[in-house]
Amino acid sequence: MPEGTAVSRMFAGIAGRYDLANHLLSGGIDFHWRNRLAAKVRAHAPNNLVDLATGSGDVAFKLREKLGPNVEIQGLDFCEPMLDQARRKRDEVASYEGINFDFGDCMALPLPEASVDAVTIAFGVRNFEDRHQGLEQILRVLLPGGRLFILEFSQPDNWFRPFYYVYLKAILPRLAAFTTGDKGAYDYLAGSIEEFPSKDTLTEQILQAGFASVEATGLTASIVAIHEAVKAP
Repeated sequence: MPEGTAVSRMFAGIAGRYDLANHLLSGGIDFHWRNRLAAKVRAHAPNNLVDLATGSGDVAFKLREKLGPNVEIQGLDFCEPMLDQARRKRDEVASYEGINFDFGDCMALPLPEASVDAVTIAFGVRNFEDRHQGLEQILRVLLPGGRLFILEFSQPDNWFRPFYYVYLKAILPRLAAFTTGDKGAYDYLAGSIEEFPSKDTLTEQILQAGFASVEATGLTASIVAIHEAVKAP
């Protein structure tokens, strides 16, 4: 699994063009993925939630749009330049006022035990230095009956896999180098996606961390998946 300090430095180097790269490299489908995530969260009407690996804040902002102004939202990340991007974007839109963006490492979350209704994390579990430890930390801070929502890359459906990996290995890093000037960061991205488990294997890992139940939904030929995990009441 990746070393946390190295991952933080890597994201710091691409923070200024991170959003542009995401939208370009996904063909804009990342907007749809965040919408699907936010819709699942809204169905359970949490009073408060924490968005982990919040990065430039796009998931937190989408959650504010879907959940309204009365839900307490906090974004945590271990890369200050990414948090700076999130704070800048928040300050430009009046309806995002009240979303707090703070430093926080998923290996040791700076939150009390049993303190939040829901946790979201988009494209961050792949970067955990210790996946089991990170999942246990999330379980610790959730209230009984609370829910974890993970949006993450997965292993694509068999029919689509050959085409996907040609794009991932041969095309994506070159496009990313043009967009961000940092091909190495996206070589890491491609490698981390290829090595990440299928949605069924990740489901088992979440259960092993202590969650009571998990439901996985593949999106876009299972390029990504949303895992919804529940802490026992």
